[in-house]
Amino acid sequence: MTSQALRAQDSLIVNEVQDSMVSASKTEDSSHQFAYRKLIIPAALISYGVASLSIPSLKNLNSSTQFEISEHKPDHIRLDNYTQFAPGILVYGLNAFGVQGKHNIRDRSIIYGTSLLLVSAITLPLKHITKEERPDGSNNLSFPSGHTAFAFASAQFMYREYKDCNFLLGISGYSFAVFTGVYRMLNNKHWFSDVVAGAGFGILSTEISYWLYPKINQLIGGKNAHSQTMVMPFYQNKNFGIGLVKNF
Repeated sequence: MTSQALRAQDSLIVNEVQDSMVSASKTEDSSHQFAYRKLIIPAALISYGVASLSIPSLKNLNSSTQFEISEHKPDHIRLDNYTQFAPGILVYGLNAFGVQGKHNIRDRSIIYGTSLLLVSAITLPLKHITKEERPDGSNNLSFPSGHTAFAFASAQFMYREYKDCNFLLGISGYSFAVFTGVYRMLNNKHWFSDVVAGAGFGILSTEISYWLYPKINQLIGGKNAHSQTMVMPFYQNKNFGIGLVKNF
């Protein structure tokens, strides 16, 4: 066999190995693939919340839960205004200390920003459509809980970024989300069903943002390696919002 034939065979083997490695990497990364099973939990939570708007037994559960809470006269603290974004902020903080998640800072900013925008687009109109009165009677914008929705969107984001490299770290964000939901009830701002539905909408928003990411990335110029995008929540003077910074 000639040396040219050997080189040709070696070249074919190398190419086959490279092609198989590329194919494997594409198959393994299912972060942005749609899967119906990921809809089960958020759909169940949202369905319960919606059902509570009209089913008497669920309405009674809301009232009895809030009555039990009021009997203990818990202190009203406002940490829930900050813990709703804590998991998302932790992702950026961990990255700064060298704990890498699934995506780089640009990509995760697009995903997280999309998730927060979806939460706002879903919860704010629903509050005005359902006109559910808050437990404290302050207004008719109780359903669903926006704070809880943002908190679970942030927690789901943290889980998605770290579940493959550090599962315990990934699920730790849910503690902040649960705390936020519980304190929305302890602060007499939301019914139990508001919180449950908010959790569902938050998880769903983050899942949708991961599915949409490839298309959004293309729209905003994903091929530009020098482009950087940062999306971060902010809270000031009792108002929360989303800040966007993009460098080219």
